[in-house]
Amino acid sequence: MRTLLMVGLLIGAAFAQSSPAAPAPTKAPDLTILAGTKVPLALKHAISTKATREGDAVYAETTFPVVANDRVLIPAGTYVQGRISHIKQAGRFNGHAEVLIHFTTLIYPSGYTVLLPGAVENAPGVDKTKVKDEEGTIRADGQTAEKVGTIAGTAASGTVIGAATGGGKGALIGSGIGGAVGTAIALLSRGNDVKMDAGTTLEMVIQRDVPLDSSRIPKTTNSTASIQ
Repeated sequence: MRTLLMVGLLIGAAFAQSSPAAPAPTKAPDLTILAGTKVPLALKHAISTKATREGDAVYAETTFPVVANDRVLIPAGTYVQGRISHIKQAGRFNGHAEVLIHFTTLIYPSGYTVLLPGAVENAPGVDKTKVKDEEGTIRADGQTAEKVGTIAGTAASGTVIGAATGGGKGALIGSGIGGAVGTAIALLSRGNDVKMDAGTTLEMVIQRDVPLDSSRIPKTTNSTASIQ
């Protein structure tokens, strides 16, 4: 009898070990900042093509919460870190000043830190510039029109001076001298710099999906607007 009992226990244990384990409960999916989400920022320090160098750090702060389905994804006041990936000063007579920023990190008010790829989508707070490519390069406008105006104005002044001192041939000589001086001024001057003071507004775009730990993110916000 004892032998039969032992055999029965062994068979039961074998069946218990071979039976499939119960499936683990599925974890609810965490939040995700979708690629293409746009985030309004304000710079915390000044950047310019004269003083800033490639590799310098960039510090900014979100100015409005990004929300999806009544859940905060990025609260206002979240810090954003990045780096200057490329910078180019304006050349003489041609060549545009350029700044390329890559954003790399979100730091939430709670201290929760998230890595991301972000680029400048728009630069509404930066005068005389445009975003020229998908990477987010901020490029200064050219000074061609300003330089043409300088040349024309200087030539006109030369004409007036020539006419006042003798007229006729003197006017032509004065015009030629004025035009030459104006051209020299234009050639020696540099183009516009890219200048961004502290507080300058930029728009960052998230370049790929960024997963978030939902337990570290506030569940609701007073604003239900969504920026995407």
